[in-house]
Amino acid sequence: MRLMRPTYRAVQLVQPNSRQLVVASLLSRNIKSRLLLRDPEKASSLFGKQDESVLQVYKADTRNPNDLDPQMFEGVTHVICCTGTTAFPSKRWDGDNTPERVDWDGIRNLVSALPQTIKRLVLVSSVGVTKYNETPWSIMNLFGVLKYKKMGEDFVRNSGIPFTIIRPGRLTDGPYTSYDLNTLLKATAGERRAVVIGKGDKLVGEVSRLVVAEACIQALDIQSTEGQIYEINSVKGEGPGTDPEKWEELFRSVPSD
Repeated sequence: MRLMRPTYRAVQLVQPNSRQLVVASLLSRNIKSRLLLRDPEKASSLFGKQDESVLQVYKADTRNPNDLDPQMFEGVTHVICCTGTTAFPSKRWDGDNTPERVDWDGIRNLVSALPQTIKRLVLVSSVGVTKYNETPWSIMNLFGVLKYKKMGEDFVRNSGIPFTIIRPGRLTDGPYTSYDLNTLLKATAGERRAVVIGKGDKLVGEVSRLVVAEACIQALDIQSTEGQIYEINSVKGEGPGTDPEKWEELFRSVPSD
């Protein structure tokens, strides 16, 4: 049974491509959303002028717990969190934007600020988080990104808030630079629209950002995904698109790990 539409879906994101795809997909469904951004002015350039009754934008940096005023979450029932930074030192690390600060401190601060009335928190993590001391994952984890993502996952699991964790493979597609491109959702999943879902941190492969965004949105309303952790890839084929019944069947078909 599908849940009733919530008052607001809160989307806390840093990664530009994920942010645009998730928010654009929510807007295309006319789902009321609340977007938390370090720089709220970017919302206009990304999504154009939106009616505040549909999209509300708040300034917040999850690395700073004082930014996360509980009033930001009033009326919010579901949350999607796709924050992240690069695995290796880059310009994106400027300003203390490291994996420890984003994937550990940021997740801990966000989850601690959420009211216990949240019906579902969907967290985007990564494949390989349980194997960060094993080759080849240890290479990806040289600066701790997988370790800190796993710590963030564990904090979510122990928070008491209903959750779903999505662990994507290597992200493909993008960059996306316009709201119109995303809204049309013709961005470039190409032939890789079929979805492969697994458990137990066993999947290795690639996944379209479009598929990850859709998986997050679909998981919010599928009751069987509560308390579950999934790995996700995409391969050649048509896939479930935005069909909720096909997504529910996909999630239900995953054997226990």
